[in-house]
Amino acid sequence: MPVTASLNVPAVRVEKLSKRYGKTLALRNVSIDVAPGEMVALIGASGSGKSTLIRHIAGLERGSGDACRVTVLDQVMQSEGRLSRDARRIRREIGVIFQQFNLVGRLSVLTNVLVGCLGSVPAWRGTFGLFTKAEQQEAMRALARVGIAETVRQRSSTLSGGQQQRAAIARALVQGAKVILADEPIASLDPSSARRVMEALGEINRADGITVIVSLHQVEYARLYCPRTLALRNGEVAFDGPSAALTNDFLREIYGDASEELVLPGAPAEQPQPAKRPEPAVAKIARQLAVT
Repeated sequence: MPVTASLNVPAVRVEKLSKRYGKTLALRNVSIDVAPGEMVALIGASGSGKSTLIRHIAGLERGSGDACRVTVLDQVMQSEGRLSRDARRIRREIGVIFQQFNLVGRLSVLTNVLVGCLGSVPAWRGTFGLFTKAEQQEAMRALARVGIAETVRQRSSTLSGGQQQRAAIARALVQGAKVILADEPIASLDPSSARRVMEALGEINRADGITVIVSLHQVEYARLYCPRTLALRNGEVAFDGPSAALTNDFLREIYGDASEELVLPGAPAEQPQPAKRPEPAVAKIARQLAVT
């Protein structure tokens, strides 16, 4: 069921956020709003502040100084360099997908996806891995949605990188996340696997209205899957607008020679047409795996 939220209230609001690590200023007075249901790309050369910004939105880092404020789903995650007392509760509504997958290799794919339930089940059930039939069915439906239902009983260590990342997306679905923050989820994947991961994120954004913020190292994926892009440079927002505007020439204006690391060799300079995966195949898998 699509997430319902007032379009007048941003799903994510960052105000005057700075972050200093010793003498290095990683973020410089960053202010952004992301509306409910948006799919937004964060791009930038290495060290531009993409991962740092995502970690602050997720409440995993605290901003520097007394002017910053981060609000998620109209709830204050942090303010003036201090995390809110409600930060842990707010995180239950945020799915964070990391570059390193963060799955437990020796556990089955199903169990890894069911970890998404831990924030909403009694602690004793989570400790002993006791999940209800309904919870298991929900996990299986989530795996079907991201196209890897056939892996449900496998150890997660046997999956490819792209499959592991899609399992992490399924875990966020089971969690009931209303905002998904994906920190370079395709950085270590081959192009085919990267497309499948981005398609999975795009499908849940469109179908469920889940807000998605995804940091990317290649602008082609931003052009293809994200209507809006935030381009960071040296910890500041250098561009905030339609992804279609990010031509290769415009990227060179923003980043100079560093723009070369954002563009895949041989990639088109303009926005390509997005590929469409057939929905009936996903629906068929879901029906085949329905548990009675």
